[in-house]
Amino acid sequence: MNGSATVAERPRPLRDRLVDTVLILFAAGFGLVLARMRLDTMTVPRWLFDLDQVIGALGCAALWWRRRRPVELAVTMVALSAFFELVAGPMLVALFTVAVHRPPRTSATVFLLSLVTAVVYVLARPEPDLPGSVVALLAFSLQGAVVGWGLFIRHRRQLVLSLRDRAARAETEALLRAEQAQLLAREALARDMHDVLGHRLSLLSVHAGALEFNPGATAEDIARAAKVIRESAHLALQDLREVVGVLRAPVGEMPQPTLAGLGRLAEESERAGMRVDLRVEVAGDLPESAGRTAYRVVQEALTNARKHAPGAEVRARVSGAAGEGLTAEVRNGPGPRAVTSAPGGPPPGAGRGLAGLEERVSLVGGALEYGPTEEGGWQVSAHLPWPR
Repeated sequence: MNGSATVAERPRPLRDRLVDTVLILFAAGFGLVLARMRLDTMTVPRWLFDLDQVIGALGCAALWWRRRRPVELAVTMVALSAFFELVAGPMLVALFTVAVHRPPRTSATVFLLSLVTAVVYVLARPEPDLPGSVVALLAFSLQGAVVGWGLFIRHRRQLVLSLRDRAARAETEALLRAEQAQLLAREALARDMHDVLGHRLSLLSVHAGALEFNPGATAEDIARAAKVIRESAHLALQDLREVVGVLRAPVGEMPQPTLAGLGRLAEESERAGMRVDLRVEVAGDLPESAGRTAYRVVQEALTNARKHAPGAEVRARVSGAAGEGLTAEVRNGPGPRAVTSAPGGPPPGAGRGLAGLEERVSLVGGALEYGPTEEGGWQVSAHLPWPR
């Protein structure tokens, strides 16, 4: 037995079989009513009445295949209705089927053909007790009603399908938006890891480099440097847990840095041997996004100064007000000594911090400028929007 079955060979759902049965019973009942009325009057020969019953019964049986060949079946029933009376029931069901399952243009064509055959029937088999116009009007009304009902059901089904398709597209778009949000979250996580870990690890690098290039340091100096290295490593692990926690915590629950943390940031840099002059002059309620971005600007600038100009004096200024904007500026002079964090050149990823910082500033609608100063140092300046 062939495992693959064509669409026509597949069993129809129970609902379709029930609908087909109801429509066949309707066509048969309609024919029985007409037959009963004809028996009361009997204005046609007996042989024609018997043939009419046979044609009507065959038409009802043919309705079982109405879904497979709706147009062919409807045209056949319409053609037979031009002379046979009891095929009217199957003909109405066939018109309804075409209206439901075929385009409106096809339904209109078959409907017009049925109107022509109705006129032919009135002329071929006139009723002695009823005017032909009344019989034709009744036929037009019945045929128009079933076709209109079929078109209504077709349009309703198309509406339901379009709504389902729209819902599926909306679900797909929601998934795409979720994926985009995840991508943006990963990018934000990467920036935070760079900013936070770069700051902490640069502290470790400075103290480790001092021990490496000062082999004659006293035990007290070594112990003090080891303590700073241990504390910085502990803080680096703590910051890493907070940054990675964004992957588990809902959006907005992860603690974010603010301008209030700049003092602690300056103290950590001073413990690493830097001279930091920090001034914060901000009046009013600062937006969280601007404060967080200004913190990252100062943090990245201090990290770069520690890497490339160790021992240099650093001046950090953060000022602004509502309506004027927020400015974060960090300047450092040339370093008095050239001590690298490790032999062999700059650490991996050097040079990417400013590019990431520029992207971070642009996301909040600000502008970032950086470059060498006339004194031979370096300057980083960011201007962030602060609406009233």
